[in-house]
Amino acid sequence: MAIVDLVMPKMGESIMEATVLKWHKKAGDSIKMDETLLDIATDKVDSEVPSTAAGTITELLYKENDVVPVGAVIARIDSGGASASAAPVAAPAAAAPNAAPVANAAPARPLAAPAGGGGSVPRFYSPLVLNIAGKEGIGMAELENIPGSGNEGRVTKKDILEYVSVRGNGAQSAAAPQPTAPAQPQVQPVQQTAAPAVQATPGGNGEIIEMDRMRKMIAEHMVRSKSTSPHVTSFTEADVTNIVKWRERVKSSFEKKHGEKITFTPIFIEAIASCIRKYPMINVSVDGDRIIVKKDLNIGMATALPSGNLIVPVIKNADTKNLLGLAKDVNALANAARNNKLKVDDTQGGTFTVTNVGTFGSLMGTPIINQPQVAILAVGAIKKRPVVLETEAGDVIAIRHMMYLSLSYDHRVVDGSLGASFLTAVADALEAFDINRPF
Repeated sequence: MAIVDLVMPKMGESIMEATVLKWHKKAGDSIKMDETLLDIATDKVDSEVPSTAAGTITELLYKENDVVPVGAVIARIDSGGASASAAPVAAPAAAAPNAAPVANAAPARPLAAPAGGGGSVPRFYSPLVLNIAGKEGIGMAELENIPGSGNEGRVTKKDILEYVSVRGNGAQSAAAPQPTAPAQPQVQPVQQTAAPAVQATPGGNGEIIEMDRMRKMIAEHMVRSKSTSPHVTSFTEADVTNIVKWRERVKSSFEKKHGEKITFTPIFIEAIASCIRKYPMINVSVDGDRIIVKKDLNIGMATALPSGNLIVPVIKNADTKNLLGLAKDVNALANAARNNKLKVDDTQGGTFTVTNVGTFGSLMGTPIINQPQVAILAVGAIKKRPVVLETEAGDVIAIRHMMYLSLSYDHRVVDGSLGASFLTAVADALEAFDINRPF
């Protein structure tokens, strides 16, 4: 009997876990290679996970709605006469190009620690559990002693919330002593005093609306970004009159000739991509005290979903594509997002993000960095304004189409001079757009 371990595939550089939405098979069912085994959800996209082996399912290791770390074994299949030795290695690679083996999952958790009571095996803590622990002033030593009801004793959201509830009422479990942390008694009273302020209750005509799953994930992602990166935002403005006039003149002909609509987004992305090549330290990520310079230039574009939530599909190798290629990618990804047809690969691998806050009427914004990237650029609404122009005959006042741009960047690795220089370069590139450009 050859047993193949199927693991939770890696869905992107910043995604370390996924939620099981639905199993399409149960133990004892037969399954074919590449047949859908389960549906999962991350903070970016919902996806189907195919089987990487054919055979009979012997075991499903997680239930629906369980949060599963990347690289964890989620199911086992009896593949009959298939080779057992190669299967565990091939499983993550077949499920997703960036899949990571189980052994690589634990080091990605700097706060993972030996489980209470046992040996040197790391105990996994999800970002949500760590986030709750941090807010409630629960140290790692205390966290280690919280009994877990999850797989292999993992502490779930329910476990830590129940613990916090008991702890907040002054009935903290004796199983979590803090002999080596004398500062804890000073911290706990502050947390207990602040806790009632967090529990908002409706008053008058108010009502409680539960966050949907994606909104919860977005909230967690945003809080994690703010706690990870010291954000700085720089602003500038650009005269985009040439772009507006060119688009107005060619948009009908462009669509007839190429079968694609031309919006402002691909024009902005073209300018941004050209400037990132001039300032490659904008296209990096941070790993501890190391800076990882990305050779690929993959630009994510924040896109609204029908639910009102935002998602960030990614245009791969944006610097290698002409305006028509960018327009095709922008339109295809935007349509897929609106129709909930995005694939996992469509949202992973981004190295820089652009968000158009002007779509919703905002003049400017202070966007939050999309981790593990180090910068995000927001473009505001295009407005006609009187502007002073310098001409050979002297200064004149003219009506121009103006747009604010704002760049939020990670001040750990992007200094003000680099951030401001890059932002100015983007504005200059937009202003230099050739109004007679062929298409």
